[in-house]
Amino acid sequence: MKISIRKGLGFGLTSGIITTLGLMVGLNSGTHSKMVVLGGILFIAIADSLSDALGIHISEEAGKKRTTRKHIWEITGSTFFFKFIFALTFIIPILILSLQTAIIVSVIWGLSLLTIFSFYISKKQKQNPKKAITEHLLIAIIVIVVTHFVGKWISTIFV
Repeated sequence: MKISIRKGLGFGLTSGIITTLGLMVGLNSGTHSKMVVLGGILFIAIADSLSDALGIHISEEAGKKRTTRKHIWEITGSTFFFKFIFALTFIIPILILSLQTAIIVSVIWGLSLLTIFSFYISKKQKQNPKKAITEHLLIAIIVIVVTHFVGKWISTIFV
């Protein structure tokens, strides 16, 4: 896999999973509304995917290492594509399961994907997979827990 595509995959997958799970868990804790959570996923898939793609595009342009325009656009496109696709995968459980079950299934799905990709990357870089997986899952779990409590807190303010 080309480095530009792998970068887009890594960024898109990680951001797509952590951002979407954080939003889903927070919105669920605050509203308990399937429509709100579904809308949030769609907004993340569109707006945040475009935003992250532009962010990585500008970051690559600003980097010290000189690269080609083609390389930059490959990273940009693959970041958008992968974040968009991974974010959209969280719609499936929302559509077919009760909201509470869908949230649990989504957390398991997201953390599993993050584990698999962390393992793949660590093996590719000849690093300790256990350390990489633990680090990445810890960050994701912190986001999930914090957004859960922020959602609960917000629900007490506006009820």
